[in-house]
Amino acid sequence: MSRTPEGPLRRGWTTGACATAALRAALMALWGEGRPERVRITLPRGERPVFAVAEWREGPGWAEAGVVKDAGDDPDVTHGALIRVRAEASGGGVIFAAGEGVGIVTKPGLPVPVGEPAINPVPRRMMRDTVEDMASRLGRAPDVLITVSVPGGAALAGKTWNPRLGIRGGISILGTTGIVRPFSCAAWIASIHRGVDVARADGLTHVAGCTGATSEKVVQGLHDLPDHAMLDMGDFAGGMLKYIAAHPVGRVTLGGGLGKLTKFAQGAGDLHSGRSQVDFAALAARFGVAAVAGANTTAQALDLIGGAYPAWVAEAALAQMRTRLGAGIGADVVVIDRAGTILARA
Repeated sequence: MSRTPEGPLRRGWTTGACATAALRAALMALWGEGRPERVRITLPRGERPVFAVAEWREGPGWAEAGVVKDAGDDPDVTHGALIRVRAEASGGGVIFAAGEGVGIVTKPGLPVPVGEPAINPVPRRMMRDTVEDMASRLGRAPDVLITVSVPGGAALAGKTWNPRLGIRGGISILGTTGIVRPFSCAAWIASIHRGVDVARADGLTHVAGCTGATSEKVVQGLHDLPDHAMLDMGDFAGGMLKYIAAHPVGRVTLGGGLGKLTKFAQGAGDLHSGRSQVDFAALAARFGVAAVAGANTTAQALDLIGGAYPAWVAEAALAQMRTRLGAGIGADVVVIDRAGTILARA
């Protein structure tokens, strides 16, 4: 957990975790287990948090429950939002629908197809698992229509990148771990510094900074690095490299997805979506593919350009690393896709 001089920053829960908890509560009411005040769910990494149920609604053949999102000490725009889920019988299987305040995907390149509710793959899996687990235990058919709503979500979405990404009508239901890690630039960068210090003190000659859990797993396996060689870089590539330049190690690996590493290759040091963006016009000019200027995501750009694109990202990101690190520190870059497949190395 990140820390400040005053103590630890409190973690919170993603919209996906809250929706899963609300679904479990709604199914309990629909399938005869009553209206619990609190429900427990299992997150992708095995944590089992408990959520308070904030509201209930029921009607013929349906039940609805709401959970208030607690983002902890993260300045998340959805902190305090009510995540409401209605459960009712479907015509077959688990089906997702967008209620009030949940967006619809209108452009390609996102992990959810066009026309679908903006409920990302991991929250969908968590909710499907909940349906299957409860249906098996209670002898019910796992055929459920799940409608997720967020009252006021359309207004909240205006404070996010959803409109630019072509997600219309509301927010996205997100999360890969179910947990919101508190965002504090100073605290996070301080944790990177401490990670470098520990690695140096232990005599490590190779460390790695990655943009997320998937790239971290790929890079760690690729180079057979110990856990304490893996720096909790997040979006702060520039801050990590600046500190390593002043506190050298023998070699640094930078790993990440195509989108974030494109921003780094184009000169951004802070890779957070709120503070840097991919310059698609520059990519279009570089590769001579005019359609790239209108791309919505780097996945679209990859489809238009092909393998030359991630190869350039790797080389340009490596050049950025060398500029920031200076002489005497080895560097390499690993570019991956969402599934963890390596797209390019340099």
